[in-house]
Amino acid sequence: MYLPMLTLLVTPGLVAAAIQPQAYVSSSDGRYKLSSYSAPVRGTGTPGSNSTWKLTIDDTPSGRKQTIKGFGTAVTDSTVSVFNALPSAQRTALLNTLMTSAGANFAMMRHTIASSDLSADPAYSYDDSTTNGVNDNSLANFNLGDRGSAMASLLAEMRRLPPGLTIIGSPWSPPGWMKLNRVIQGTTVNNNLDHAYASQFAQYFVKYLQAYQARGAKIDAITIQNEPLNSRAQMPTMYIYADEAGDLIQNNIGPALRNAGLDTKIWAYDHNTDQPSYPATVLSRAGGYVPAVAWHCYADPLDWSVLTTFHNAHPGVEQYMTECWTSARRPTPWHWAASFTMGPLQNWASGVTAWVLGTDTNDGPHLTGSDACDICTGLVTVDVAAGTYNLRGDYHMMAQFSKFMRKGAVVMSGTGSWTYGDGSGLESVAATNADDGSRAVVIENKFGNDIFVTVEAKSGEVWSGLVYRNSVVTWVLPAVGA
Repeated sequence: MYLPMLTLLVTPGLVAAAIQPQAYVSSSDGRYKLSSYSAPVRGTGTPGSNSTWKLTIDDTPSGRKQTIKGFGTAVTDSTVSVFNALPSAQRTALLNTLMTSAGANFAMMRHTIASSDLSADPAYSYDDSTTNGVNDNSLANFNLGDRGSAMASLLAEMRRLPPGLTIIGSPWSPPGWMKLNRVIQGTTVNNNLDHAYASQFAQYFVKYLQAYQARGAKIDAITIQNEPLNSRAQMPTMYIYADEAGDLIQNNIGPALRNAGLDTKIWAYDHNTDQPSYPATVLSRAGGYVPAVAWHCYADPLDWSVLTTFHNAHPGVEQYMTECWTSARRPTPWHWAASFTMGPLQNWASGVTAWVLGTDTNDGPHLTGSDACDICTGLVTVDVAAGTYNLRGDYHMMAQFSKFMRKGAVVMSGTGSWTYGDGSGLESVAATNADDGSRAVVIENKFGNDIFVTVEAKSGEVWSGLVYRNSVVTWVLPAVGA
């Protein structure tokens, strides 16, 4: 079988790393979990009776694409509560597994600003104060509360582990009194911002950022609304039009952050790929404050090439995939986490965060209601009663990227990936690590049989090896010429 090619590049001037080629694999059958595997060898090798697949990597300057800023997942109130239920030694071990190079090496975390669907009842914000019907216009009663303080503490602890962790904050709803319907949840009627409180809305972000930073959890970027086109009754949401979002950023939120001396970035959109005109509109109205766009995976059909089209129109704007849920109760495919990481990377995304990091064994805690995410399963599930945790398959699939494509790595252009109509196929993406020039080639084999893969580099190198059936394999290759 001969199919298209994949491309890869090493930054000129890097000193060749004295490493041997290696391979690691996580498989759908659970046999392998970030396990060492037969390393690729130089040359074409001997495929024997195995099916074959050919990739080509471009290790010249023309192949250089986006810089990776990190991989990770979402920290919700459910995550905080179940992690804090673990015994101290277990909790410390888990955080080290997640956040250091000994484990997944996650370098990006998205967190929920106050309540989300993965919060216990009741829904809340950081300023729910009204007194005799009078709203807290001065935000004098702004308070993180127990749940917000616990969130900030966990993020601060995470920030102390990996160097350069990126934290993004996203609100599901502002305080109810700032909205036309005056409630956080319960109705979709007038589920919009009351622009009489536009300045208070902006200052709400300022106070949140200052409060988290004071607790050691500096926030690097925000989106002004999770899923601004998703107006739901039984979970916190708020509808924001595209031009409205751009004007709020340009006239209120951007200036408020700048005047407060905050260097927090504002990312546009934070919703599905089927409405690329939304972030384009935001950029046209507030481009000076918006260096990046955030996408979710829930469009049907899902087409990650939208990111490439968007990049071609806005080449200076970074892109991120910030949400895609996984589930054990309504099982997502074994390769789901790998696919929603692979696709964005192939199409100019600089980072990927899954939904969600941690839940209990009942996919909670979550809000009561049919609209709540009651089938969303964390990459980590915690048995609160037993004080133990389990790293699910989705964790291992994401770690096949995050552990080996380190922050600062450069993704390379190329071809070679292909998925058939029945879902089988082979997808791949490659990057060069900035620190040692090593190259990571991640290969997602969606066939039920082993595939013998040959990788030809434009520099003249050839590597080959066996890729296990229904698995994600990462080849770690030495720097060019090493």
